[in-house]
Amino acid sequence: MKIINDSLTISTEGFNDMKDLTPLVAEKLISHRLQDGLLTIFVPGSTAGVTTIEYEPGLVEDFSRFMEKVAPSNVPYNHDRRWGDGNGFSHVRASLLGPSLSVPFSGGRLSLGMWQQIVLVDFDNGPRDRAVILHFLGE
Repeated sequence: MKIINDSLTISTEGFNDMKDLTPLVAEKLISHRLQDGLLTIFVPGSTAGVTTIEYEPGLVEDFSRFMEKVAPSNVPYNHDRRWGDGNGFSHVRASLLGPSLSVPFSGGRLSLGMWQQIVLVDFDNGPRDRAVILHFLGE
């Protein structure tokens, strides 16, 4: 059994910017020559999250619209009063999505469904470079 830690750096625009990580993560899996195991994907910070979705333009737009209804960006947040950074909505959205995801792999391939991609969603109120930690446990 091997444990391999790796990472990605992803540039984002904020405001629900969704990035498909699947090809990058699959390349990392191939480069580490692991066949079977479990991958944990983790984004440090409190204004972004990771999940799976069918990454197509309509659903990406639906997801963004849903988040605006659940945690609107145009209402007051106590966090904003305390820190003055105007991103209280992004913290709420990220806490709903969560910072990590586990994906099994078998035969050297991610065990994802046909229409399922791994995505990073940046909810913050501006562009940034996001670190994404990849923790492979397998053989």
